[in-house]
Order: sequence, then C-alpha cells, then structure tokens
Amino acid sequence: MDSFGCPFLVVMIYYIVLINLITFLVFGMDKLKAKKGLYRVPEKVLFLLALVGGSVGAIIAMICFRHKTRHKTFTIGIPLILLAQIAVTVL
Repeated sequence: MDSFGCPFLVVMIYYIVLINLITFLVFGMDKLKAKKGLYRVPEKVLFLLALVGGSVGAIIAMICFRHKTRHKTFTIGIPLILLAQIAVTVL
C-alpha cells in the first residue's frame, strides 16, 4: 500500500504533473519556433494537450512565455477547459 492508500490516485497525480510539464514545454518550444520563424506546433495540438489534462501547464506557459495571449481562443478557451476539468473532478 502506498502513502495515499490508493494506487489509482498516485497514478493520476503523476499523470497530471507529467502532462502539465509536457504542455508547458511544448508551448515554450512553439514560442521559440515562432521567434525563429520555424515550423510551428499546430494550435489543435496545443488545445489537445490542454484538454487531456495540461490546462494548468498551458496557462502558466502562456503567462511565462507571453505566448498566445493575443488569441481570444486561447485566453478564453484554455481557462474554460480548466474550469470544466475542475467541475468534472469535483463531480
């Protein structure tokens, strides 16, 4: 038995931490590519990462890298995804 008493909970915590780290790094990589004029990460991929649990990482990356902050789809959409994820978790 682990310290949480629930292996599923431990796996979920690891998953959430990992997906948010990956999302943060992908947003940062996309910003770097934008600055260099290179091939970009598709916006669909950025939203998918947020949808599968990386919404906190996406929001932090948007703030840290000042990335996608002019796009209403991101400044409104990503926080809405986070609110929906919180609502699903609470329910």
